[in-house]
Amino acid sequence: MQQSSRPPAPRSAPLAPQSARAGRAGDVLAVVSQSGATVSFFDAASDRLLGTTEVLAEPHELCFDPTQRLLWCTSAYHSGYYHANGGRRTEVTVIDPDTRRVVEVVDLAPEHGPHGLALDPVRRLLYVSVEGSADRPGGVVVIDTATRRPVGRIDTDAPGPHWFAIDPAGRTGYATNKEAPFVSVVDLERGVMTARAEVPGSEGLAVSADGSLVFVAAPYAGVFAGHVEERPADGIRVIDARTASVIDTLPADNVVMPVHLTSTGKLLAGEMRIEPDPVYRLGRQAPGRLSVFSADSRRRLGELEIGLGPLTITSSPDGRIGYVACVVSSTVDIVDLETLERLGRLDIAKYAEPGAHGLAYIPRPA
Repeated sequence: MQQSSRPPAPRSAPLAPQSARAGRAGDVLAVVSQSGATVSFFDAASDRLLGTTEVLAEPHELCFDPTQRLLWCTSAYHSGYYHANGGRRTEVTVIDPDTRRVVEVVDLAPEHGPHGLALDPVRRLLYVSVEGSADRPGGVVVIDTATRRPVGRIDTDAPGPHWFAIDPAGRTGYATNKEAPFVSVVDLERGVMTARAEVPGSEGLAVSADGSLVFVAAPYAGVFAGHVEERPADGIRVIDARTASVIDTLPADNVVMPVHLTSTGKLLAGEMRIEPDPVYRLGRQAPGRLSVFSADSRRRLGELEIGLGPLTITSSPDGRIGYVACVVSSTVDIVDLETLERLGRLDIAKYAEPGAHGLAYIPRPA
């Protein structure tokens, strides 16, 4: 793995209005290309490609650690995807985002299938979800970000924990499970699972700023058509963190995959739309939808058409701009979250192999 020698390409979209770009000079957006096994770095003010870094095959998610100023990238499989892969990987790649060079590849073996990432910057701990095997359930590996070494493991009592999130206090973690009918609730201080929040198989999730609510995309997107009558209603389950029970559902017209909460309290949900197709039994991808809710009132604020197959969402630290990575179209939509207007679109396939997935917003060095 090495930094690509490919020269920066022209930006893929016109500059956004100055009001949305103000103060972003030097900030960087990192984007995973799952098929191309690269992480591309774009100037957040101009959308100009700064360079790409080669990583291990099948990179999935990203997490930026501002304390160590390092970018973590999970690689889940040698090839393929969940339940249809060429073997599970065991590594997490650490990248210096300023030089765009790989610092280290951390091997988590015998753990495998790393995917979700959640950072506790105060305790300097990184949590990585890993898949289970015949002799142990899925779980979460705990990494000391200073030494970059595993220091613990927490079982989640499900075979395939996928996304993972922690509360702002760093005391409780939540793992979504594709097939298991619950979200795993774990005590991060004691290192044990404490509860199951019952939801149909789940995808993305986010925790409210005060830690009292967890927003979970459910049900699992494994079946898009053919058994629609058997599926629970698509939407976002709202879990009371105190009781680990669902207290509300934010409705959606389509399967919800990623969920993200901004610093300003807006809940962003990526809906994956499938249209009937006589050739493909499960239908074909149609333009997705970014739905925006108020996390406090749970009221829908608006929606916007985006690329095909939204998988990951992030936002700028001030909560003004949202970024949606769409794996099928291999694009990243850049959205003004105040006006719900699209400011631009990054065509990742111009710079790397298709498969836009993980995202990380990296503020400029202090």
